[in-house]
Amino acid sequence: MSEEGGLVLGIDIGTSGARAVAMDSAGEIVASGAAKLAAFSPDHRDPLGWWKAVHAALLETLAAIDPARVRAISIDGTSGTMLPVTADGAPLATPLMYNDPVADPAILDRITAQAPKESAAHGTTSGLAKLLAFQALPSVFRVIHQADWLAGHFTGLYDITDENNALKTGYDPLSRRWPDWLARTGARTELLPDVLPAGAPAATISPAAAEAFGLPGDTVVVAGTTDGCASFLATGADRPGDGVSALGTTLTVKMLSDRPLFAPDYGLYSHRIGDMWLAGGASNTGGAVLAAHFSAERIAELSAAIDPNTETGLDFYPLTKPGERFPIADPELMPRMTPRPADDGEFLKAIFEGIAGVEALAYERLVSLGSPPLRSVRTVGGGARNPAWTAIRARSLGVPFLPTQSEEAAAGTAWLALSGARKAGVL
Repeated sequence: MSEEGGLVLGIDIGTSGARAVAMDSAGEIVASGAAKLAAFSPDHRDPLGWWKAVHAALLETLAAIDPARVRAISIDGTSGTMLPVTADGAPLATPLMYNDPVADPAILDRITAQAPKESAAHGTTSGLAKLLAFQALPSVFRVIHQADWLAGHFTGLYDITDENNALKTGYDPLSRRWPDWLARTGARTELLPDVLPAGAPAATISPAAAEAFGLPGDTVVVAGTTDGCASFLATGADRPGDGVSALGTTLTVKMLSDRPLFAPDYGLYSHRIGDMWLAGGASNTGGAVLAAHFSAERIAELSAAIDPNTETGLDFYPLTKPGERFPIADPELMPRMTPRPADDGEFLKAIFEGIAGVEALAYERLVSLGSPPLRSVRTVGGGARNPAWTAIRARSLGVPFLPTQSEEAAAGTAWLALSGARKAGVL
């Protein structure tokens, strides 16, 4: 791409900090910046701290490029984090974070009585529960999501959201609207933001924001997404059947599908992204099991001696304690990790095989619920860097393992900005 070509910006606000990337029209990251929330506020619920971190990360990124080349910007936020605001965006209360529960049983009972079983609005941490908790505040203009609030700093508008952030607040991605049953919960539906598809042009940057960051006055602000969806998009997965496995403390699998999947028993619902659907589930197996038995150094030492082309013959379902969510929904499922081999290397290999088996069963579960067949897997998280484990997983899954373009959620949001810029005709 020529030096004069257009760029887009993607911003991610996570639980510990903000990251920003600049991406060219070919999808290459040309600059990035980061800032820790703790540097600006001791409280991760402080919206001013969010904005200061975003501001710092963005300025670091813009310092490495010509800001005049920027054509579009998009932002992701933590799913289910919400706050009540005035018309000019002033917060009216401390936000409720993605994992903050609403303890009022009357609110939860009203949701249970009205929400369809497959809705993502169930649960103590849902966006809808938070709307109901905030809506009685004086002078409230809207109750919005974290990404909406930050995007409002670039547009001056605090009444726009995206289909992905709206899902846990009760939005119906099939009919693409706020459903009628929301009002029957007692929700003040006039406080809900307008909803746009992720990646749709939302508004032009405000003159104040353009001046503050040195950006062109016609920069397009594009509807963003959740941090989880952004992380998936960052990997480069973009076709039905593309799967992404996150091997962190727990195992999470996600797959693009040409049809929506909803399975409440497994906590499974689908985000709409373009003409496709992103579905996934989270298991309780994963790196926490490994850490319960071995140090990281010992895992590396033992892994170097593992032959991934042979099998232990053991049938482990590795868990640290009873209970599983997906691909088996059983709160009393017992760990299966016996007999333990006398050799530590064989024991570690059996755990690797067990987690790989759960991963394979997870993708099989998605297929049984209506997804297309698994066609490829990309891997993120610490487990992706273990060659022996990777080889065991590849043998178990039997599909190509493809390289991950990026593990930065901000890169996924930049992809949305790129899409929005093209839709708006500015790139």
